[in-house]
Amino acid sequence: MTGFLFELSFWLAAPVWLLMIFAPAWGPTGRIAGSPWTAVPVLLVHLALAVPVFPELWIAVRSPDLDTFRDLTALADGAGAVWAQVIAWDLLLGQWMYREARRLGISALLMGPLLVLTILLSPFGLLVFLGLRAARSRRTTRDDLAAAVAGGTP
Repeated sequence: MTGFLFELSFWLAAPVWLLMIFAPAWGPTGRIAGSPWTAVPVLLVHLALAVPVFPELWIAVRSPDLDTFRDLTALADGAGAVWAQVIAWDLLLGQWMYREARRLGISALLMGPLLVLTILLSPFGLLVFLGLRAARSRRTTRDDLAAAVAGGTP
């Protein structure tokens, strides 16, 4: 059952990722990516895996150290619970990146591969996106300032 739940956590998140990557301009994609409820099914899988190892999980979060965390993830349900939590948080992170990119007018052709990177290695994807977002925000601010000066607005 643990193996099934481990895999299910990814498959519950995959449709949202697919929409953001392959149908970013489709109306329902924006509504779906704007909802935090998309992570709830994955979080329910997390709970199903975490409850059987709750004492070990509690020890690992109450007083975190490497050996305690290693003990937790040595348990199938413990590793599965951590995985489902990562899947849920990565999904929420990807949704935020998708919405920010749309708001800033970042090309879907650029964001698609960046979202794939985020699925696979979210810290790298987030760092690249934050750099892209900062560059885009600076350019937008500079363009707005130039337009204001050209139009005589103080």
